[in-house]
Amino acid sequence: MFGIFLSHGEVCATMSRVLIEQSIHEPLLERLGEEAGKIRIGHGLDEDVLLDPLVSSSQHEKMLEVIERGKTEGRLVAGGSVPAGLESGCYVKPTIFADMAEDRSIWCEKIFGPVVRVKPFETEADAIRMDNDSRFGLGAAVMSADLDRAERMARRFRAGIIWINCSQRTFTEALWGGYKKSGIGRKLGERA
Repeated sequence: MFGIFLSHGEVCATMSRVLIEQSIHEPLLERLGEEAGKIRIGHGLDEDVLLDPLVSSSQHEKMLEVIERGKTEGRLVAGGSVPAGLESGCYVKPTIFADMAEDRSIWCEKIFGPVVRVKPFETEADAIRMDNDSRFGLGAAVMSADLDRAERMARRFRAGIIWINCSQRTFTEALWGGYKKSGIGRKLGERA
């Protein structure tokens, strides 16, 4: 999931799916592609590396298959291949897809790798519908300068944890768990 702060417009992100308000969709999508290309890939203990290898060769093969299928289901904006010079490891460039139909597997399935799917939305109702139209719901994030709107949208998401203007922070005082087919039970917090 990408965490993005915008002064105008909204971004909602879940399971590496990013919904961007139509008015800022294309410029932000272009910027995401540029930023993805700047991510240093390599051994996780090397300085300035932000993306290390996938967990196994079988996961690497699955990821490359997902990416190839995605190329037939949507528009490849960035990445989509093994980085030059890292062919002997389980590396994949950060990959961004856009322009896929909502019923395509590249949009619907949970992807455990550096793949982000991006779609525009016109209204809050569109964003909520697209986000909640999933079998999964571990986490979601809403990025907006309009905190009332962000809170209103966050209350309507069906996810185990929902961030506003941040992403991926975990608080040991709060319960953590999924929604629908994501996560198992609740952990962290006093009950843990």
